[in-house]
Amino acid sequence: MAYKATIGNIVYAFPDLRTLLARATPYRSGDALAGLTAASYEERIAAQIVLADVPLKQFLQEAIIPYETDEITRLIIDEHATDAFAPISHFTVGQLRDWLLSDAATTLQLQQVATGLTPEMVAAVSKLMRNQDLISVARKCEVITSFRNTLGLKGHFSVRLQPNHATDDARGIAASMVDGLLYGSGDAVIGINPATDSPAVVVQLLQMIDDLRQQYAIPTQSCVLCHVTTALSIMPQAPVDLVFQSIGGTEATNSSFGVNLSMLAEAQAAALSLQRGTVGHNVMYFETGQGSSLSANAHAGVDQQTCEVRAYAVARKFAPLLVNTVVGFIGPEYLYDGKQIIRAALEDHCCGKLLGLPMGVDVCYTNHAEADQDDMDNLLTLLGVAGCSYIMGVPGADDIMLNYQSTSFHDALYLRQVLGLRPAPEFEQWLVRQGIMNEQGKLQQVPREHPLIAAGSY
Repeated sequence: MAYKATIGNIVYAFPDLRTLLARATPYRSGDALAGLTAASYEERIAAQIVLADVPLKQFLQEAIIPYETDEITRLIIDEHATDAFAPISHFTVGQLRDWLLSDAATTLQLQQVATGLTPEMVAAVSKLMRNQDLISVARKCEVITSFRNTLGLKGHFSVRLQPNHATDDARGIAASMVDGLLYGSGDAVIGINPATDSPAVVVQLLQMIDDLRQQYAIPTQSCVLCHVTTALSIMPQAPVDLVFQSIGGTEATNSSFGVNLSMLAEAQAAALSLQRGTVGHNVMYFETGQGSSLSANAHAGVDQQTCEVRAYAVARKFAPLLVNTVVGFIGPEYLYDGKQIIRAALEDHCCGKLLGLPMGVDVCYTNHAEADQDDMDNLLTLLGVAGCSYIMGVPGADDIMLNYQSTSFHDALYLRQVLGLRPAPEFEQWLVRQGIMNEQGKLQQVPREHPLIAAGSY
């Protein structure tokens, strides 16, 4: 189906929905690299005008990647919840935006329609939104998940403690873990990116985290972010809480990661069979990021933001505990500067929440991007206002293994303090019992003889 708009005496034509979505996307370097972006600001506005009038039902009739060739498209279409879609099925994209921003779209109603929304619908409506719209809508969403604690509750804000080490040195990792715990981080997960995908190293790291967790009865979960096949192979002998995998929004992208839907289903079933959760059973952890499909030459002519939101259909299928977009990690070829990174993060967070996902954001940038820590401070604050579920906690905000800039334990403290946010309830109670935090949610100085400090010497 062709789409057209006339502005003045110029006719702008878009041959299909895939092209229309790409041209309507706010400018970013990745789409320009792929030759998908609008040729001018005027063409982008024309595309947005046309997109606003597209009925939501059209997204169920016109696949942007063919149903026959892509299992993500099949997942989106085959598992679309028509009952949940019914209350909004008469909307156009523009009317959906108006409804999302209205008082009629309450937290409960957003939860009820989430499975009726497809990624393409959500990507489309986000392209019509200003940053403040993305914040306003995301703030109304509440997505609650649980394993050993409860994440995503309104008024709460969690942190993935990320104690990476360039050589997977146990003492260095232990010191970072204890440092983070003493700053109140780690309620989302204690998650290590290993320097190697060696099963033996992954088992060693998982055992180290689990020993610490059990010794101090910490109500949190652990994850070593190895490939899903590695996690499957070590489950018989390792304390696997969460299964991690990077995912994308096309079948070809996931193939480049060495995964498919059936493999993820196998991993979820295996992790559930371990029955390691105490307050819940969300066992999957997914990471995404705009540009991954383009970097794998697997975008199928779809703009990077729409590809990203299609990845959320994969995540939603497996009821994850955690999802986060590693927004600035791939580099300036995809998101050139702080402005583009901020916009992309707000899009990802809002779109994920609308689809019913427990979204966190790795507020980050590479050292060759046109961005700095002030940009990240701005983004961090905007995400806090938007109700982001969690961020990363990296010692000094400088990941010495992955070589990128993220957020520190202090950054998380800042956000909790200025916005009055609390850790996950079970984790906060543990912090109080340990004397790390008082009943008012403020950190306390612990004595040097505190047993956790000794644990940091491993």
